[in-house]
Amino acid sequence: MKVTREQVTENRRRILDAASRLFRAKGFDTVTVAEVMQNAGLTHGGFYRHFSSKDDLIGQTLAHCLTMGSDEPFDLQAYVAHYLSPEHRDNPDNGCPFAAFAAYVQRQGPDARTVMSDGARTLVSRMAGDQDKRVGKGPSIIGSWVAMVGAMILARAVNDPDLSDRILEETRSLVASTLAPPETEETTLTGI
Repeated sequence: MKVTREQVTENRRRILDAASRLFRAKGFDTVTVAEVMQNAGLTHGGFYRHFSSKDDLIGQTLAHCLTMGSDEPFDLQAYVAHYLSPEHRDNPDNGCPFAAFAAYVQRQGPDARTVMSDGARTLVSRMAGDQDKRVGKGPSIIGSWVAMVGAMILARAVNDPDLSDRILEETRSLVASTLAPPETEETTLTGI
C-alpha cells in the first residue's frame, strides 16, 4: 500500500510530537528511537524514512518545539503569567523547550546548539515586540526571560512545594515590575 504525501507529513509530525514530549520528560540520552516510534504509534522501521539518525531527530525536534506557536499573536503579559504558573511547572513534557533542554543541548553538537540559539533569538525578539520603546534598550527583556527560564528549572527541581510556588510567584512579580511600562508625566499627574 502506497503512503500518500499527506500521510508522510502526518507521520513525521507525530514522530516530532512524540519525541518532543519524551525528550522534555526524560532528556535526550534515555529516550530511544524505538520508544519515540512506539509513542508516535508507528513502527521502528519507518524512522529512517524521516530522519537519518537520532541526532537528526534531536535537531529537528528542537526546531519543531521552538517554532510551535510562532505564527500566533504574542501577548507578553499573558506569556509571563502562564510561563511562571504551577500548571506550566507541573507539565514539563508540554512546557518550555528552553527550560527542558538547556542542560542537554550544551552536550549536543553544533547543529543542535545553533537551532537553540536561533530559537532563543526569535523568542527574545517576539517578547521584545515594541517593549524596547516602553522600557528602554537595557537588558530587561533578555534578563527577564533568563530569570523566567531559571525560575522554571529551579521550581521543578526543588522538592518543597511551598518553595517551588514562591520561586514562581517572586519571579513573576520581579519580571512584571521589570517589564511594566514606565510612568509618564500624564500617568503621574492623574495619580495626584
